[in-house]
Amino acid sequence: MFSLGFTCIWMAAAIQMRCVGASPASYVQPRFTDPQRLQKIRVVLPEIDEWFSSFSKTEHLPGVVYGVVVDGELIHHAELGLANLERKIKCGPDTGFRIASMSKSFVCLAVFRLRDDRKLGLDDAVEKYLPELRKVQLPTTDSPRITIRNLMTMTTGLPEDNPWGDRQLEISQEALRTFVRGGLSFSNPPGQEYEYSNLGYVLLGQVIAKASGMSFQKYINTRLLRPLGMTNTWWEFADVPPDALAQGYRWEHNAWIPEPILHDGEGAACGGLITTLNDFAKYMRFHLDAWPARDGAELGPIRRSTVREMQKPYVVSRVGAQETLLDGVTPNPSVGFYGNGLGWSIDSRKLVTLAHTGGLPGYGSHFRFLPDYGVGVYAFANRTYAPAARACSKALNLLVERAELKPRSVVAPGLLQTRATQVAEMITHWHPKLEGEIVAENFFLDQARADRMAVSRDVLGKLGKILSIQPIVPENQLRGTFKMIGENGHIHVHFTLTPEKNPTVQQLDLTFVPKP
Repeated sequence: MFSLGFTCIWMAAAIQMRCVGASPASYVQPRFTDPQRLQKIRVVLPEIDEWFSSFSKTEHLPGVVYGVVVDGELIHHAELGLANLERKIKCGPDTGFRIASMSKSFVCLAVFRLRDDRKLGLDDAVEKYLPELRKVQLPTTDSPRITIRNLMTMTTGLPEDNPWGDRQLEISQEALRTFVRGGLSFSNPPGQEYEYSNLGYVLLGQVIAKASGMSFQKYINTRLLRPLGMTNTWWEFADVPPDALAQGYRWEHNAWIPEPILHDGEGAACGGLITTLNDFAKYMRFHLDAWPARDGAELGPIRRSTVREMQKPYVVSRVGAQETLLDGVTPNPSVGFYGNGLGWSIDSRKLVTLAHTGGLPGYGSHFRFLPDYGVGVYAFANRTYAPAARACSKALNLLVERAELKPRSVVAPGLLQTRATQVAEMITHWHPKLEGEIVAENFFLDQARADRMAVSRDVLGKLGKILSIQPIVPENQLRGTFKMIGENGHIHVHFTLTPEKNPTVQQLDLTFVPKP
């Protein structure tokens, strides 16, 4: 009945699995399997250009630059409008824009580098490095002390301070210390909930300086920017070649008004970096290169595992219950978290996005990327609080939906492929010797052997003659599914392996799906 022709099918599969090899210690790198992936992306680029062109006019942007990074390469970019209206200087790929709060992710990476070098601990109390905080009165007597992790994740209890914080870049170290000694006000006890705090990142800059023995600017320059080749990224606007600096403007009374540019200071840790389209592409590449986890040499200034840790979500920051796909109709709710200098969100498609916005008087910026898809979009504009997040969000959604992008496919290691072949043989013939080799100790305790045999006889009887066995579709390195195709439908076979040195089958589920 159901076993007719199966022996030949199984033997061919087994030979193939032996050729692949089974090494439980190896990790097979996930990959993009669509051979037309890049071509599909390029087809969407004109629509992205049209969107940014319309956006720049609607939002009254003197100038805007944007880029699309795919698999570590800046595959597309454009520069629209003027960097300086008075001098008629056009925007270019090497025009310097202040990226405001996008600077926060650089600051967090510096902290993680210091953690990796054992110069500090993320759960250290901040007052260990900044003694002036010891006398700050917390909002309740049972409030925990503020930690470095609180500063990074916006959970200090300090109030949202964007309008005020945007004007603090130039503050001196002594003025900052005097300010803190004078006492602080809190909206919540530390560690209780998310609230965006620029002051928290200003203090984080001071922690970096104390732990490293140099200014946070110098530490980030030497440990992060220069190793990444970001030679056209600055903290002080006076250091930018005059013709390369984007002058910031605000749109007021139907006219562009120049905004004063603040000098570098101790407040710059919350948003002082100035960079270019070309330089920031290197930073995007660095973040995307952290994925997937894999064997191989470390090429960046910070370990890939540390970058992935830095990108993790930490505290809920928003719930997007009413969001939709590009059609404006199909529901696509999402939930957002704040991590370590980055926002993290996941939507109903299980699409994970990492992003951060920047806004200052004269500037608006944003970057967002999809680690599982290997793509990212970023934009800088020279208008006060330009809503670059909206522009980049739509551009990235255009790429996902129009190009029908898919995440990396997990590649089944040889061991998982071998186990799939063995599982197919086991449920068809139930040889005690094979069972003894591949099933875990819990397997027949959880369901008696006779009962498992009865289940397999039932589904195989419904299947009829076996026509083929499809390759396993892995969920990860130790779990996956495959289909046994028969004349009456197919059996969906799902199994998971144990954490043993030689992983064995701990769970097995068989589901018959009849032909439609």
